[in-house]
Amino acid sequence: MHIVVKADQRQKEEFLSRPIPTAVKISWMEKDLIEGDVYFDLLFEEEGACFSHIKNQPVFVNAVIATCKELPVNYIRINAWNGFLMRPLIEVVSFDEFYKTQASKILSDLGWNFQFVADEPGMIAARIISMIINEAYFAFGEKISSKKEMDIAMKLGTNYPYGPFEWSEKIGLQKIYQLLKKLSVQDKRYSIAPALLNELI
Repeated sequence: MHIVVKADQRQKEEFLSRPIPTAVKISWMEKDLIEGDVYFDLLFEEEGACFSHIKNQPVFVNAVIATCKELPVNYIRINAWNGFLMRPLIEVVSFDEFYKTQASKILSDLGWNFQFVADEPGMIAARIISMIINEAYFAFGEKISSKKEMDIAMKLGTNYPYGPFEWSEKIGLQKIYQLLKKLSVQDKRYSIAPALLNELI
């Protein structure tokens, strides 16, 4: 199997932190098109579709915010936000049965643990982390505690690898904002904290 990956340096490191069987060839997409069997577009949210010309092969895209309804049928959503690709379990979404079967085979051949989840913005983990970050910004705006103290409390109290503000820095506050904005259209629980908005200005 030949996998072609579009990624920045941090994403490359996270991708390579996962087990890759010796029989699998990895090529990194720079400028020129590389033909492969499977494609991973980890810069999809930042740069748009890199493999839009691929119509009949599976393309795994780091599309945490967009849903499958907004993507070509051969696109398989994964949560590859910074920090999430290193988790033991990869969240995957595909509404097409053929490509869902393809995704299962590819990820199984790679030896990656994965779980198909509902086709919703944020999937599961990113939605939860974004809400935690948002609540932390509400607390910060109300001067309940400092960012550093809240990060320490979250790590010690829940055994999370990062505190909410560390997560926001790792993921990128703009992505958190975009996800919360989309979620808040349907559910006011995701209304964005004023202190979070202030940091984007």
